[in-house]
Amino acid sequence: MKRILLIEDDYEISALLSEYLHAQGYEVTQCYDGLSGEAEALKKHHDLIILDIMLPHKDGLALMRDIQGHISTPVLMLTAKGETFDKVLGLELGADDYLAKPFDTRELMARIKALLRRVENNQRLDASRVLKCGKIRLDEDSRAVFFGDTPIELTGKEFNILHALMQSPNKVIPKAVLYEQALGRKLSLYDRALDMHISNLRKKFPAQGIKTIRGVGYLLSRKDESDVI
Repeated sequence: MKRILLIEDDYEISALLSEYLHAQGYEVTQCYDGLSGEAEALKKHHDLIILDIMLPHKDGLALMRDIQGHISTPVLMLTAKGETFDKVLGLELGADDYLAKPFDTRELMARIKALLRRVENNQRLDASRVLKCGKIRLDEDSRAVFFGDTPIELTGKEFNILHALMQSPNKVIPKAVLYEQALGRKLSLYDRALDMHISNLRKKFPAQGIKTIRGVGYLLSRKDESDVI
């Protein structure tokens, strides 16, 4: 269940929105002023924040300014109709969208779904930068590699070879392809550098099968194996 933080000082509006969002399947936390809203937002327990601009103790724009850089939760800002300055400033401070009062609850729901969908798409893109095969995890951005929860130190060439194998697990990668992709040169007669790097990788991942396909290349098995060929 997605969690929404609703920061709205009008008790009647807050109650109506909370009831509506609950009926749509969301868990709602209500705050009625800027200070308590900021404290709740910084707990990072929420998937979306609905933030009114006009709040007691601390207005929504000041709240946005202070939480900017501390959380990545998307913010849907509620503004008074026609307050263009508030809309522009709110977006500049990091709000993801705005909705002018009074509004139709169907439009509110459409904007909530769009924001949550955008976050999910971004998370999928982030996840796509981490390759997984068996217990091996490889982060393409940081070039960090883990076996289970244990970090594994690799040389640059070892990382490149493992990365190439993990992009196509359970598929044979020809030696010539690995030489060009991972070592940056063409395969030549009597060049045993790739075999040496593969041997080192097998020592570092003894339970993950890196198989030699004789006369062709190498294959990384998805399964954990104790008998590495």
